[in-house]
Amino acid sequence: MTKKSVRSLSVLLLAAILVTSLLTGCSPASPAASPAGGSKKLVVYAALNEADIVEIQKKFKEDTGIEIEYIRAGAGDVAARVLAEKASPKADVMVGGSVDVYEPLAKDGLFEKYVSPNSKELAATFNDPNQYWQGWYMGVLALVVNKDRFDKELKPQRLQIPATWDDLLDPRYKNVFVSSNPVTAGGAYIFIADQIFRLGEDKAWDYLKELDKNVHHYYKGAVDCISPVATGEFIVGMSWGHDIYNAVKQGYPIEVVIPKQTAFEIGGAAVVKGGKNIDNAKKFIDWLLTKEVGEMNTSISNRYSVRKDVTPPKGLPKLEEVDLVKYDRAKAGAMKPDVVKKFDEEIASKR
Repeated sequence: MTKKSVRSLSVLLLAAILVTSLLTGCSPASPAASPAGGSKKLVVYAALNEADIVEIQKKFKEDTGIEIEYIRAGAGDVAARVLAEKASPKADVMVGGSVDVYEPLAKDGLFEKYVSPNSKELAATFNDPNQYWQGWYMGVLALVVNKDRFDKELKPQRLQIPATWDDLLDPRYKNVFVSSNPVTAGGAYIFIADQIFRLGEDKAWDYLKELDKNVHHYYKGAVDCISPVATGEFIVGMSWGHDIYNAVKQGYPIEVVIPKQTAFEIGGAAVVKGGKNIDNAKKFIDWLLTKEVGEMNTSISNRYSVRKDVTPPKGLPKLEEVDLVKYDRAKAGAMKPDVVKKFDEEIASKR
C-alpha cells in the first residue's frame, strides 16, 4: 500500500469516527469494559440544568465506576430525539422533564419495562403502573415576585402579594405580570391544566381569558419568566418554585410565592428500549432512587425528592404544607393537544 493510500485510509477512518461521535453525541472513544466484559458506559439524554447533570455524572461514576456520556436539552427536544432514533437507539436512559412527556413515548414502545427494587419505598403516585417510567423528583408551580417594585408600586395601593391564582386577575397587575406559552412550555401547560382541575373547564377558560388582559407577554419557557422579574423589568411572573429559588439564592430581591391549589410536575426517568447498556441503565434508575442521591438532587436543584426521608429544599415549605390541586395526570395528558390548540387560537393568536 502506498503512503498516499495509507493517508487516505487514515482520513476515512477518522471521518467515520467523527460521524459516529456526532450521531451519538458522545465521546468517540470506545467504551471501557470491566474485567468481566460488561460495559462501564451509560449514554443519558437529560432534560436537566447543566449543573445538575454534571453533578449526577460525577457522583454516578464515583459510586459505580460507570462513565455517563450525556446530551442535554429541553424535555420536548429530548423526547423528539428518542423518538427519531427509535429504529436505532443511541441513548440508554432518558432523565428529567415531567412524566407527562414520557407517557406518549411509552405508548410508542420506546421504553423498557423496569421496576426498581427501591421504588417500593415510594408512594404509588411516583411509580408508573405500567412500569415504563419512574418518578424521582417533584417541582411545584409558583409565582416569582420582585419585592422592591411590589413594595414601591403596588403595596401603596393596598394590594397584597398574591396568595391565590385568582388574585392575579386584579387589574393592577396589568402589564406587570408575565407568563409562558403552553405551546412551547410544559410548565405553562400544567398551569392551564391546574386551572381546569380547580375551576372546571368552562370557568377555567373564562379565567385564562381574563388573566390574559394582565399578561404583558408570554415567554417560550416557564423559566424565562424569572430573570426579567428578578431584574425588575416586571413585578410578578409564573414559573417553577425550585428555579425561582435558584435566583433567590443569587441575591435578587425576589421571593417565591406558592399559590393555593397549585399544580406539580413529577420528574421522570426511563430505560430506553434497545439501548446498548441496558444493565447500566437499570443501575442508574436504582441509584436515582436512593436517599443519598435524593438529598444531592434537592441540594443542587431545590427540587422536592419523591422520598419521604429526604428533607425538603431549604427556603421552601414542606410538601405536605403545600396546597396541591387534585391533578389528574392521565386526563391532563389526554386533553393536552386540544387545550394547547384552543389556547393558541383563542388567546395567543388574538394578542
